[in-house]
Amino acid sequence: MTKYSLEEKDSFIVLGIGTELKSDYTDYAGINKEKADFWEAVKQDGSLDTLKGVAENDYIFAVNEAVNNKMMYYAGVMTDASLPEATRVIQFPKGEYLVVKGEGKTADELSNTLTGIAFGQVLPEAQHIAYVGGPNATVEMGERNGLVFGEMWIPVVRK
Repeated sequence: MTKYSLEEKDSFIVLGIGTELKSDYTDYAGINKEKADFWEAVKQDGSLDTLKGVAENDYIFAVNEAVNNKMMYYAGVMTDASLPEATRVIQFPKGEYLVVKGEGKTADELSNTLTGIAFGQVLPEAQHIAYVGGPNATVEMGERNGLVFGEMWIPVVRK
């Protein structure tokens, strides 16, 4: 089994700029392309830099959330501030989180790797916890030795 941990986290808020993912939830290539195109757009138009300007820390969040039966995806930062260009204030609940750590050559690779490990390996194999919905996020925490490192945070409950 892949190495993971369970961590208790206080509730926190991520301010995000988002997009609706239109690909079928089983179309991983389509979803990954939509996510990559979205990140390119928020970097190019300056909105990611605007978010970073109000952030409490250096973490960059890639948040997945189901809203009104739509698959939403956000670039975000941890903050209590608000911005006119932000599309959502995402409330993460206090509680236990599945945390999977990893690294990748790019932020996209990190996110895709952690998502695959968390949802493809850890959650199906872990008999004592379950993901019951709510926002989950890949958290880009920095660079080390030429690689982007970070964690996937998924709220879980004990079975």
